[in-house]
Amino acid sequence: MTRTVPFLLTFLIAFILIFEPATGHHPPTADHSDVGSIEALNGLSDEGRTADNADLARSDALQSPAEFLGYELGERYTPHHRVLSYMNHLAEHSDRVTISAYGESYQRRELVYLVITSSDNQNHIEEIRLNNLRMTGLEDGDPTDLQKAIVWLSYNVHGNETSSSEAAMKTAYELANPYNMRTGRWLDNTVVILDPMLNPDGRDRYVYWYKQMEGVDFNPLLDAREHHEPWPGGRSNHYYFDLNRDWAWQTQIETRQRVKIYQDWMPHVHVDFHEQRYTAPYYFAPAAEPFHLAITDWQREFQTTIGQNHMRYFDQEGWLYFTRQIFDLFYPSYGDTWPTFNGAIGMTYEQAGHSLAGRGIITPEGDTLTLADRLTRHHVTGLSTVEITSQHSRRVISEFRSQFHRAINNPDGEYESFIVKADNHPDRIHALLSYLDDQKIRYGRAGTNRSADGYDYRSGETRRVQVQEDDIVISAYQPQSQLVRVLFEPDPVLVDSLTYDITAWEAHYRFGLDGFALDSRIRPQETISAADYRRYEEFGEADAPYAYIVRWQTMDDARFLADILKNGVQVRFSTVPFTLDGQDYDRGTLVITRAGNQRLDSLDRIVAEKAQKHHRALHRAETGFVETGADFGSADVSLMTTPKVAMLMGEGTQSTSAGEVWHFFDRQLHYPLTVLDTDRFLQADLDPFDVLILPSGFYRGVLNEAGQERLRSWVRSGGRLVALGNANRALSGIDGFEITLAQADEGSADDPEQLLRRYDDRQREAVRQANRGSIFRIDLDNSHPLAFGYDEEYFSLKLSADAYRYLENGWNVGAARPNAHMSGFVGHKAEESLEHSLTFGFQSMGSGSVAYLIDDPLFRGFWENGKLFFVNAVFFAGE
Repeated sequence: MTRTVPFLLTFLIAFILIFEPATGHHPPTADHSDVGSIEALNGLSDEGRTADNADLARSDALQSPAEFLGYELGERYTPHHRVLSYMNHLAEHSDRVTISAYGESYQRRELVYLVITSSDNQNHIEEIRLNNLRMTGLEDGDPTDLQKAIVWLSYNVHGNETSSSEAAMKTAYELANPYNMRTGRWLDNTVVILDPMLNPDGRDRYVYWYKQMEGVDFNPLLDAREHHEPWPGGRSNHYYFDLNRDWAWQTQIETRQRVKIYQDWMPHVHVDFHEQRYTAPYYFAPAAEPFHLAITDWQREFQTTIGQNHMRYFDQEGWLYFTRQIFDLFYPSYGDTWPTFNGAIGMTYEQAGHSLAGRGIITPEGDTLTLADRLTRHHVTGLSTVEITSQHSRRVISEFRSQFHRAINNPDGEYESFIVKADNHPDRIHALLSYLDDQKIRYGRAGTNRSADGYDYRSGETRRVQVQEDDIVISAYQPQSQLVRVLFEPDPVLVDSLTYDITAWEAHYRFGLDGFALDSRIRPQETISAADYRRYEEFGEADAPYAYIVRWQTMDDARFLADILKNGVQVRFSTVPFTLDGQDYDRGTLVITRAGNQRLDSLDRIVAEKAQKHHRALHRAETGFVETGADFGSADVSLMTTPKVAMLMGEGTQSTSAGEVWHFFDRQLHYPLTVLDTDRFLQADLDPFDVLILPSGFYRGVLNEAGQERLRSWVRSGGRLVALGNANRALSGIDGFEITLAQADEGSADDPEQLLRRYDDRQREAVRQANRGSIFRIDLDNSHPLAFGYDEEYFSLKLSADAYRYLENGWNVGAARPNAHMSGFVGHKAEESLEHSLTFGFQSMGSGSVAYLIDDPLFRGFWENGKLFFVNAVFFAGE
């Protein structure tokens, strides 16, 4: 039966369709009439809590966190598996929620994310997602009119900043609850992605430790043991990596899995929830200077708008907060900056607490800060972020679309094209292109020869350069233009030197590549892939050759070496250049002779399989007689031991540095490492080990008088010691070790007026003597085994202003000379002190040796071109 719609009803429907915004119930400018009390925010007032019949189908069994867990949030800590169970409960009983697993942590804890939006949006969620990607240009096709604002909330990236995952349950519940009409209105035009726990391994490390320390009631006194977690703490993941420094580099499995899902959505707003010292007020946007210049005016503006919305609630409650201090937006690998450089409004929220706070602690004001207090503030800012984004949803979407449109058609920045020379080592090109693929950054070949004005990364000069047809072009004219600019700018402008982290990371230096930055546009003419630079090649036709030869130039060579050593193959390496069958080979070249490997019936199979696995060029030599250089039986072709490697880890070492070494052996080199606890250093049997690694650290209580003698005796008996970063400071001044810190020149004796300084300028005075993490050109003695595989120059990420004197009785393998600074911020006093300073050194001691790696090449696991120094220290130096 057909029904006739009355004329008045028809008119009303038409009026609503014409004047209601397409993306939801709110106009494009903010309507603060919807801002009420925190009770209303949670749907507890008459205004906010009303039945939403469209969402009630599965809601009868929906439980609040307290109902599900059996305790009020904040009364105790909730371990990962129970947080996960509650999130699954919400997805099971709310039409607003779906849940998806996106991977596992290293300790096999499940990683999940929730998609929370209206039930109608859930029915069209794939169209909404694809429309958003089409707006970015990362997905082909034109978007339909179904477009929603997307907010991503990330919790607990630092495991011992525990209040955020507790807050995540409360926030998810209020968004999922069909009786909360206030959040329901927001979800009509907004999709919320909620990741309740980015670092479950670190969080559970802290939570289960705390459960062993607490009594029936928490003890709020700072000196109580429950406020002092032991080394390494719960901040980091399984390998002690700080996941909040890994967003851009993606060295860790948690990050890699999360980023793939992030790129499937490309949210408009991203929040990373943290905790800071327990004495601090709450921090939220706007962020502190310096902002990277790639950040747009809109991104600056809207984070301020969001912050102003939070202020309404905090002012109402009388909660202290601060903005525009400490937490800047420059280093690209944070949970606020990497999303920002992917087009989002990226923000960090910092609640007072951290591991010192436990479930409750007395503050300097005499109040008790509880876990319930902490999670409540995170809950309020989370909902406030969704609220204000919903109110501005149309503009949020429009500005997001416009930002990517400008990126593709008229990108910002000084440089329009970045060139990677085709004659770089293919392994290094492959590593870069694989990384660019992971970042959704596009590239191609130049296609034609041409000249252009450009910055030469190697010389540091702007000049006329030649671009060849096979050179690789990364154009700024692409969807990920903002990220391209950040990763490839030779020396990003730092508008304020008071920044929070390292200030240099450029990709050519990081991967060890020659190339240029051009101020003109070159359109890539030919599509290529990272796989184009992976080849397995064989030279020579001998079925059972006299020797196999493999060059020594990159980490792929190192992985090949580690693999065959584990399979029992004896390996030699040349300490001098040589020529054979018309091929030139440099120092460090691996020579695998049949002599010494007769016991291996499977030698040929092992070497061929491993060369193919690691894409090595394998030369089958029919003779050990070379055309120039040293024959394979010469003393200049050394037999390598298969080193047994140990590392000290525990109190006294820096957990992140120890974790970087552990991860390097376990996940990158795939070579066995024995970890020795620092507490057992004096008792442990060191005789089975050829190499001992000291990660960065201060070694208080470890290198006491007995510890020094133990270490010295082991080295003199033939041990090979490798010291990373601050471990060199710990060795400085110890009898027998050549490493010595240079004394800083204060400069005040000759000029007393320098002592007259303003208190306001104290931070900037300190910065003059600081190095925030910058890139220096290092002169190398590449005839030394510590520098095998390198040219005579290396670009190092120098992490401190510590200057070490040249070794008087050792080898100064790497040195920073005058004018060595290339990129990033370094105070002028620090730059002066680093002139004529040691970067890599080597000392013989008795029958053993010490390798001093002042600049830690394993820092955060991302400085790819430095890793071969560390491998050389383990396998070559001291042989």
